[in-house]
Amino acid sequence: MEGGGPLMLAYHDEEWGVPSHDDRHLFEMMVLEGAQAGLSWSTILRKREGYRAAFAAFDPGKVARFGEAQVERLLADPGIVRNRLKVRAAIANARAVLEVQAEHGSLDAFLWGITGGPVTSGHRSVEDLPAETGASRLLSTELKRRGFRFVGPTICYAFMQAVGMVNDHQVGCFRHAELSV
Repeated sequence: MEGGGPLMLAYHDEEWGVPSHDDRHLFEMMVLEGAQAGLSWSTILRKREGYRAAFAAFDPGKVARFGEAQVERLLADPGIVRNRLKVRAAIANARAVLEVQAEHGSLDAFLWGITGGPVTSGHRSVEDLPAETGASRLLSTELKRRGFRFVGPTICYAFMQAVGMVNDHQVGCFRHAELSV
């Protein structure tokens, strides 16, 4: 993980790589990972509370109902990344989440069913980490097929790391052993 500071340290030590099965948290991380494209993760972490406020605490049912007035409100909100494509993607993804939930019972069942995780890697340095994997390419393809946006293979891999579908803590990191399966 790049950077430092208390937010990054807390995120690494307490959240990153911990298997998540909560639909709202999975949706949150999908939105945040998409928002991060082209930016640093520390920027997104600093704006996380702004995102929670702006996107109805990541309730996909509420976000799915956002219309043009909400899009314009979001684009004026300094608490989030004000990128029209990313804002519209978050709303489209909320709608796609609802469709997945209707079909599969939960976003959790759908996502984990595709990825088959958790998987523990044996990376010894940050340089060893891949940008994408076969599993992230498969997840990306399936999500795009269902109308999700900002879910390319690299974003999907970062998402998989964040929600514990893959444990990419370095072998020497205390979290690697704690989260290994």
